[in-house]
Amino acid sequence: MYNKDMAVEVDSVFVVAHELKSPLSILRQLALSMDFDDQKTFEKTRNQMVQVSERALRQVNDLTKINRLEDGLFTLEPVSVRAICDEVTSELRYLYRANHRDISEKYTNKSRLVIANRDLLYSVIYNFCANAIHYSDEGTRAEISVRDKKGRVEIQVRDFGPTLPTKIWKDMKRGWISEPTSVAMRPGSSGLGLYIASKFSKYMNGEVSAVRHRDGTSFTLVLPVSTQANLFGE
Repeated sequence: MYNKDMAVEVDSVFVVAHELKSPLSILRQLALSMDFDDQKTFEKTRNQMVQVSERALRQVNDLTKINRLEDGLFTLEPVSVRAICDEVTSELRYLYRANHRDISEKYTNKSRLVIANRDLLYSVIYNFCANAIHYSDEGTRAEISVRDKKGRVEIQVRDFGPTLPTKIWKDMKRGWISEPTSVAMRPGSSGLGLYIASKFSKYMNGEVSAVRHRDGTSFTLVLPVSTQANLFGE
């Protein structure tokens, strides 16, 4: 019998399939537009195809990691949060500039180390920042900031685009998203990216949330501080 749980599962599969279809469509369009006689255009198109495929592979890898979370294979250990943020922004900066946007960092945290898994934390921050590329207006600057917050560390990514629908916003306030959900006015990887970020954050004993602004949204992740930081005088 087709019940509510089955309906939710079907909807989730549809969202995942739809969002993974997007990069495949882009790759097809780029392949059809390749001009082998124009070396400059050819190189540009080839680079675009590599970038799109890398982002798609990252998303697929994140989905496979979700199924492995229960196996406890992802060790939690002291991680430099600033270093992870720097790596994410370094990887995505070229994409921001290619889309006439920019991203900046603002670090005020004194606690440099958090308890997390390096790969999972990278994915959470990457998803937040990748969303900001797609949903910010041209000429805007997304900001990733890190600060101390009541004995923990808060990582925030601010974008300037359409606000989140109330349901998704309430789910984020609750601390997790139970299944991939399409986000109205924010097509593409937003729903799936937030779902992935939610699952990874929960595994790391972190808290995710979102603040709606008149001109965009701030996505946040709060993580416990590593006591090992004291050994380094931080």
